[in-house]
Formats: sequence, C-alpha cells, structure tokens
Amino acid sequence: MAMVQHLLLIEDSVSLARVLEDVLQSRAERITHVTTLAAAREVLRTQPPDAVLLDVSLPDGTSDSLLDDLLAVEPLPYVIAISGSATAEQAFRLAASGVRAFVPKPLDLARLEAVWTQTLSGPPELGPALRASAGKVPLHHFESLVRDTLVDEALAKSGGSVRGAAKLLQISRQLLQHILNARD
Repeated sequence: MAMVQHLLLIEDSVSLARVLEDVLQSRAERITHVTTLAAAREVLRTQPPDAVLLDVSLPDGTSDSLLDDLLAVEPLPYVIAISGSATAEQAFRLAASGVRAFVPKPLDLARLEAVWTQTLSGPPELGPALRASAGKVPLHHFESLVRDTLVDEALAKSGGSVRGAAKLLQISRQLLQHILNARD
C-alpha cells in the first residue's frame, strides 16, 4: 500500500474511524480525523492533506458541498469516498469533481487497501481543477501556472538537474533551458 504524509479522515462514526486509523496508520505519517464538514474545511485550510478518505453523509451535510474546498487544496489531494447511502447521482457528482474512487459501506478492508493502492499509484486527476478554474483565471495565466509548476516539480524531483527534469517532462533539455531563461 502506498504511503502519504497527511491523511484527512472525514468520518462521523468514531468507532469506524478508529478501525480505519488502525488500518491506515502504516500508510500515513499523520492522520487527522474529523467528524463534520466544518472541521474538514478548517483542516483543508490550515493543514492541507495529501489524501482524503471522505464519508459522503455527515451530520452537517453531504460531502459534495466540500468539493470546491478540496479543489482549492494545492497540490490536489487524492480523494476516496466511502458511503453506505450515497445515491448514484451523488457518486457521479463526486467522481466528476475529482473523487478518485468510491468504496461502499459496510467496508471490506481488503477492498479498501486495493482501492488505496490503485488510487495512489497514479497522479491526481487534474480535470476537476481545470474545470473549476474555467472563467476564473485567464487562459494564458493558467498555462503559465501549469508550466511553471511542472517545471519546478521536475527540477525538485531531479535534484536541480536540468537534464533530469527535461527527461521527466519528456521535453528536450534545450526547450527546458529556454523555458527557464524566459522566467528570468
């Protein structure tokens, strides 16, 4: 199972949350458990998580009202929804807004582990964030932001090596050097 630094567990059942914390403690350096949407919003604002395990129905509403808050987190967290009562419409809306997987309750822990591993093995979905930005950010600004973010991340992953970053980005070293020179 893949490891994350910070997992936000949003689950109103304290007993289920304890079980999930026990199961996921070896997969997250830190787990923050909250029971309401309001508490989840506070954590998203002050301690952005790498991954979110999200109950669909909570005492103060349904998790689809949290989707804009999740899309505002940078970098986008991996989101897995769990529910025993989600409608097909809710599941579709969650998927369209960046929720990577849906696990029904009662939870099958082996299934949860498989979904966790599969979800964290790929990059977060960018589509929902792109759709949420339409009309809010000028296209040229957004293109620059995406390019700069990808370049910075590739440079960080390659230890500052332009050659290594170009390889990660699958572009020529000369093109990457041109992009870097244009920044200065």
